[in-house]
Amino acid sequence: MPFLCQTLGTLKKRESVALKKSFCELWQDYLPRDFASEDLYWTSITNCVFNSFLTHTAIMLNIVTMHAIRKTSSIPKTLKTLLLSLAVSDVDVGLLVQPYYISLLIKHLQLIAPTCNTYKLFYLFSQFFCSASFMGVVAVSVDRFLAIHLHLRYQELVTHKRVVAVVISIWLLSAFLSFLILSIPLDIYFVIIEIGGVVGLLITTMIYIKIYLAVRQHKSQIRQVLQVQQVAQVGEVATFSSLVKSAVSTFYVHIVFVLCYLLFFFSSVVREINSSSIVLKRFSCFAFTLVCLNSSLNPIIYCWKMRHIRHAVMNILRTMYWYKSGASHETPAVAGPTMP
Repeated sequence: MPFLCQTLGTLKKRESVALKKSFCELWQDYLPRDFASEDLYWTSITNCVFNSFLTHTAIMLNIVTMHAIRKTSSIPKTLKTLLLSLAVSDVDVGLLVQPYYISLLIKHLQLIAPTCNTYKLFYLFSQFFCSASFMGVVAVSVDRFLAIHLHLRYQELVTHKRVVAVVISIWLLSAFLSFLILSIPLDIYFVIIEIGGVVGLLITTMIYIKIYLAVRQHKSQIRQVLQVQQVAQVGEVATFSSLVKSAVSTFYVHIVFVLCYLLFFFSSVVREINSSSIVLKRFSCFAFTLVCLNSSLNPIIYCWKMRHIRHAVMNILRTMYWYKSGASHETPAVAGPTMP
């Protein structure tokens, strides 16, 4: 017990010291700067290469997926709006966050110290789009729960206008949380972010538990309907089955999101305890790359688990291939002799 109390006291002292650091000092500790260690040097180069590749995949895959979602008529308009909002945040990660992160790593490799405003702008971009992604995942989870729980009343209560209002609120709240760090102390800000993250994870966890229980409850009813073959209820069973499939698909998006962000959160907490460890600095660098990887994984999950989106993506790719192959096989017209 005395050893445990002493350890907890040491952790609290280190945490208080970390929170007393300025905003820029925290980010300077996060990025690898001491290249006396060859491991940190190659860690930065490896992350530059990975993020350069992931930048292109995040942009291209999400743009194709957004086009496929728009063309898929079988997806409800409300779910389309939420998925498009989530895809937009993933595209912006590839357009802004990852190139910015690569530029910071390159500056550190060149032993150039970025200014404090450079760190602030990087954090604002990262926090803005990551918050939008997190709240977007929560909103999709809530939407699928309401679709299963309300069932026939879903279209009456969850209208497209209300979903658009929710999406606008998500982006406004994300912007508010991003700029909030410039006006309040760091310790208060981190408490707000951590509470919001925990509440969001609890909400989505409870939602998918209730979805699982609802699916189990309806399994017996589905079997009875299929045995009796009542035409009026067979259509209702098919509708409910499609709702379950969409809920399962969004559940995979949620799981991948949680795994990517939990590792980053864990590395941030451990790094504050021992910021001088080279191993932790390497892990933190790869953890942020894993967060960026999430933007490339989401469209892959859509294509893997949502059959209609997968077919729409394949049609888009076929059209692009035929257009390119047709353009390459076009032969220029041969001009004949001119008449006098």
